[in-house]
Amino acid sequence: MSTFARSRNHGRAFVATCVFAAFIWALALSVSPQLHQCVHADAGRAEHSCTVTALASGACEHAGPPPLVSAPLSAVQFSEIAALTSHWGESLFLKAHIFANAPPALG
Repeated sequence: MSTFARSRNHGRAFVATCVFAAFIWALALSVSPQLHQCVHADAGRAEHSCTVTALASGACEHAGPPPLVSAPLSAVQFSEIAALTSHWGESLFLKAHIFANAPPALG
């Protein structure tokens, strides 16, 4: 593994850690209005909007990725039907003779 690949992995880990810390900080601010008031001076106003108020009100919705749709197949590849050929094969069950040796009849 080259040193370039390792440094890029450390960069990704650093960015992921920062995003996670920011999300946890926003959750902490949404739970504590007093702490949110310390960060924003206008946090008590009705027209105040930020990530913390969106999290606290439940206005954040998860948007999934768009569905993967492939292009339709053309009908050209299905226009020719291959000729069917028959091949005879002996049934495997005919060699088994499961009921050939029945118990003797009492009589």
